[in-house]
Amino acid sequence: MDCTTNISQYVHRMEETEPLRKYFNSTEDYLLFLYGPKCSHLSLPRTWIYALIFIVGVSGNLLVCLVILKHRYLKTPTNYYLFSLAISDLLVLPCGMPLEVYEMWSNYPFLFRLVGCYFKTAFFETVCFASILIVTMVSIERYMAVLHPFRAKLKNTQQRALRIILILWLLSALFSLPNTSIHCIVLQYFPNHTEVPGSVICAVVKSMWIYNWIIRLTSLLFYMLPMSANSVLYCLMGLKVRRDRSLEAKEMQTNVKLSCRKFITRMLFVLVIIFGVRWAPFHTDRLFYSFVATWTEPLANIFNIIHVISGIFFYLSSAVNPIIYHVFSWCFRMAFLNVISPQCKYWHPRHPTS
Repeated sequence: MDCTTNISQYVHRMEETEPLRKYFNSTEDYLLFLYGPKCSHLSLPRTWIYALIFIVGVSGNLLVCLVILKHRYLKTPTNYYLFSLAISDLLVLPCGMPLEVYEMWSNYPFLFRLVGCYFKTAFFETVCFASILIVTMVSIERYMAVLHPFRAKLKNTQQRALRIILILWLLSALFSLPNTSIHCIVLQYFPNHTEVPGSVICAVVKSMWIYNWIIRLTSLLFYMLPMSANSVLYCLMGLKVRRDRSLEAKEMQTNVKLSCRKFITRMLFVLVIIFGVRWAPFHTDRLFYSFVATWTEPLANIFNIIHVISGIFFYLSSAVNPIIYHVFSWCFRMAFLNVISPQCKYWHPRHPTS
């Protein structure tokens, strides 16, 4: 299957540049004119940064999955969402990062043809959407636990959490289809209708206004609105905790469970804040590209800087969550130590950490 025969705008572009071919000394020069340099001058430092993120992210998220699977008292609805978030990060690092590093060193040709083009686009969109939906669901669950603890205790079951996680992933995959459907394989051809060697790329093949509106709509639905909702929910939780501070101080002397819940809520609040900061460059990159109608060299330079930063933050977001759990959650920190050094019994929990 191939869809390059229906790409009228790229054929038109090819016809416009056809008279210019005689001014190029080689196919490489012509591809440089069309697509730009194959390799970024920042490829080496970015590769080293990505390698560090990969090591920290894979080991950290594996550790998160292991402690939740190993410790029965960590198998709470909230931690199921964190487990799903760790699985999402583990998918991004081994599947997405190698392709990103390859494209840093060889921006074209795209080696994986049509199936790879669709998979690449759908994969990154789905993971992006699923991550923000899961984080938002964690905020909703925490809100219910703080403001309506008795109702939350009845409703927030493990089975319910698993069903919601499945629904969130299905919704994310569904909303990835519009952007995926407008991508396809793009080729360049010589006058004798033979393919220009090394000219295969995965790119948008529909009208750019369609792409622009898809990006704007998904940024609204899967970043701006969820982060606004998260902010409101944690503000309400903060007001509730502030009102009940005197009562909570008395209860904490005899209620270890309430103390642990307070630390979990604080950890999740930090998780949401850092999550919003980490994903801001990614959506800024996409929105910047969608709103620029006429490109100039200064705009292109600004976009390239944003693009590099967004790529680093995109993968950094997959590595930093286990660090947040370790720093802000005593419960997770002790569980990590138990898994790393099983011969040492650091912690014998008496209460669940929901």
